[in-house]
Amino acid sequence: MSSLISPQAFVHEKASIGENVVIEPFSFIGPNVTIGDRTHIGPNVSIIESTSIGKDCKIFSGAVIGAEPQDLKFDNELTTVEIGDRTIIRECVTIHRATSDRLKTVVGDDCLIMAYVHIAHDVKVGNHVILANAVNVAGHVTIDDWVIVEGMVGIQQFVRIGEHAFVAGGSLVRKNIPPYIKAAREPLSYIGVNSIGLRRRGFDLSKIQRIEDIYRTLYVQNANMSQALKVADAEFPACVDKDFVLGFIRESDKGIIRGPF
Repeated sequence: MSSLISPQAFVHEKASIGENVVIEPFSFIGPNVTIGDRTHIGPNVSIIESTSIGKDCKIFSGAVIGAEPQDLKFDNELTTVEIGDRTIIRECVTIHRATSDRLKTVVGDDCLIMAYVHIAHDVKVGNHVILANAVNVAGHVTIDDWVIVEGMVGIQQFVRIGEHAFVAGGSLVRKNIPPYIKAAREPLSYIGVNSIGLRRRGFDLSKIQRIEDIYRTLYVQNANMSQALKVADAEFPACVDKDFVLGFIRESDKGIIRGPF
């Protein structure tokens, strides 16, 4: 089966369209755009330029992908948007091309980007990420794999959100969020380990318990994070989870969110 491209859609001669792609009426596919096999482009979608869309994606009406970054330093350098396989992009999402900082804005595989989300220049979104309605992601943000961000969240530029973290709706994210945890309240705070999410993803109970013990030491038993890192390093035997959590915190030049008290 060849691709089904509506005669009311515009596809630039320098675009590359895979097999079994559907492009509905009034969509615009610009130059240097690549669309993977079996991807469905709904009506009134604009994929401006220099964008790669993976296989088996679905993009809904009103989405705008590959527009110039909203950065006054941008000087028409060659930058891109890259979207992985099986990702769903809902109505009126905007995803902008990068600047010279990272050169590409990335959304990974198997993501769900809900309506009215904005993903700014130089953002990197990992795999299996869910961004709920009206999440606004500023430039240079990194969102690691399996993160869930509820609706109406604003994420400040250069922030990083660690793997398997959960961010409550309406939050303002001004500092890094370590992996495996839930973040809520104002100002944004640690409120526990994302144990439900971890169980759903196949983490065994002993691994979850170990993560909870590490974060209890970091956030509950010690008021000073520098001291807490030393205590956790000495108290817990070497393991991947400890190294991952402590390494994330030590590398967080933006600082991390506050504790529960």
